Formats: sequence, structure tokens, C-alpha cells
Amino acid sequence: MGGDHGPSVTIPAAISFVKREPDAELILVGQEAVIQSVLKKHKAADHPRLSVRHASEVVTMDDSIEVALRRKKDSSMRVAVTLVKENAVQAAVSAGNTGALMAVSRYVLKTIPGVDRPAICTILPNQNDGPTYMLDLGANVDCEPQHLQQFALMGSALVSAMEGKPRPTVGLLNIGEEDIKGNDLVKHTAELLRAEHEKGVLNFYGNVEGNDIFEGTTDLVVCDGFVGNVTLKASEGLGRFVKSVLTTEFKKGWLNMLGALIAYGAIKALSRRLNPSRYNGASLLGLRGLVFKSHGGADMYAFEWAIQRAYDAAKYDVLSRIKVTIDKLIPSAPTAADPADAADLPAAAATSAGVSAGAASAAAPVISAAD
Repeated sequence: MGGDHGPSVTIPAAISFVKREPDAELILVGQEAVIQSVLKKHKAADHPRLSVRHASEVVTMDDSIEVALRRKKDSSMRVAVTLVKENAVQAAVSAGNTGALMAVSRYVLKTIPGVDRPAICTILPNQNDGPTYMLDLGANVDCEPQHLQQFALMGSALVSAMEGKPRPTVGLLNIGEEDIKGNDLVKHTAELLRAEHEKGVLNFYGNVEGNDIFEGTTDLVVCDGFVGNVTLKASEGLGRFVKSVLTTEFKKGWLNMLGALIAYGAIKALSRRLNPSRYNGASLLGLRGLVFKSHGGADMYAFEWAIQRAYDAAKYDVLSRIKVTIDKLIPSAPTAADPADAADLPAAAATSAGVSAGAASAAAPVISAAD
């Protein structure tokens, strides 16, 4: 078990989750002795819906993709993803090294026929108190228009399943709303998405700007991994900055503290809406299995949300919906050779690892998580 905080966060999160979800069964993947010790500490060693799968190795945040793939074949990350491939669980959750997780997942699970590259999709808060889905967030730094087209199709299927929206709106992230704005990648992608819109395949809104993400202009925002990762990190930094400024200013004198007390309800509501923990858990779309990435620095509350997202994705059969969408709309021509060594996969923000979780009932999903 990894992540910045290790089993002290991931295991309590798993225990809390199974208490909330009576149909869920979680498989905790990692070094068995360590996991059992923490379970005993929390009086959950004999929990009927928590089991342990031993993995002798751990992928650290400093490990290269080659090390994760070739040298650590019994890592908790590899074991958890393999459980998905073997249909022993319905989803895997990890707070581990992002680049390694993407490489291992792509190698073990392979991509859906018709999908060239998997993408990382997460949700961000907007002023409508709802989620804005966004992809790609770092898996693909260099993209072609057809890759962004595939991201839009997969993301649209995900939003439709998770939010119950038959035709979610799709925006293409650009430096302006006008068709003449942007680089060649964005312009050519817009042409493909407009064609899909005219055929009734996508509900393409058009170009959107950075502010539209948080205004909730569209349900889904599509971009390449370079732009997406920079946007995500800038947003996280801004959130921490706002929190820090508010805390500092409210402590400056008794009048400010009195103002904080009077505005306590509004401040608490603001904190809840901007709390990144509520939006933890990014999905790796385009794979033949469900894999979710938790932030490496997630606390117990945030990691529990990541497990919840994986559980919901399995519950609402997101994978089948994406497969059907891709099968209908993209020819299943052979894609580029599956990178057995995944050497070309860029490492997004590297973190440490997480936990495995799952659901035992046929109606409920089984999930696994790892380093």
C-alpha cells in the first residue's frame, strides 16, 4: 500500500466505504503483513467484505516505467490490474505513480479496439455546484485530431452513464470561442467534432475557454494531455492560494475574526464546494477494464471518494457503454502496435499508491487498488 500516506489512509478509507455500501466487497492489494496489522488496529481484520491479496513488491514514485513493467511484476499495482483482467474484480483503484499505472494498465488490459490511446479523465467543480468532466489530463502530451475525437466520444459516454444525461454537451478547450482561434490541432479537431455533431453522435457545443470549465458551460471539456495537466495543476494551486489567503486575512485582528464568525456558514459552504477531495478519482478511459487513479496525497476522505467513483463506474456499466460507443462510431482497424514496454507513455504527475476494492454482488461492482 502506497500513496503519500500509505495504509494509514487507504485502509481506513476502505473500511469506511464498505460500511456505507452494504453490497461492496473490497480486495486490499499489497504486503499482507502490513495490511493485516492496520486492519487489526481498526478492528476490521475479520470484516466479511474486506479481503487481502498479497503482493511482494511496491512501485515507488521514483520508479521508471521500465522498472514498473519489467522488474516489479509482483507489485500491488500489477496484481490489482491483473485482477481486473481476470474478472476477479470490476475495477482497480490506485494512488500510485501515474505514469507507471497507465503503462501497467495499458500493457495488462490493452486498449479497446478502435482506441489508439487511453486518456485520463477527472471532474472539476463548477459554479452550478455540479461537475465538469475534463480529459486528457496528462496521459498524452502529443496528440493528433483523431485522438481528441476519441477522447470526446469516450468522455461523452462516461458523462452520460455517470450523470444520467443522454446528450451531454462537449466543449473543445481553446484560446477563444471563434473558429479561427487556436492551433492546427484544435482547428482540425473542431472539424471532426462538428461532423459528429451534425450526424447526431455528439452534442458539440464548440470552443470553450479556461473560465468555461468552472462556469459549467459544458458537461465535458476536451484537450490534449499537456494543456489538461497544466490546467489541472494551476487550478489546484489556485484553490490552495484562495484558502491560504482567506485563512490569513481572517486571523488579522478581532474585527476580521468576528467577520469570519458571522460568515461561517458561507465560508463552510465555499470550502465544501471547492474541496478537491470531493472530486478525487480520475478514470483511465480507453482500456478494456476500469482503472481509477487517486491523487497520491489524498487523505482518507479523498481516497474514499476515489473508491466511490470506481464503484459507481462499475455499477453503471461505464465500460460497456464506452465499448458500444467506440464500436459504433470508430472502425476497429488495427491500432498502432500495443507498446509492450510502454516506453513511449509519458509519466504524468507521479505519486505513490493506493488500495483494491470491489463488490461481491452481481449488481454491485468489485474494485481493486494498488501502489
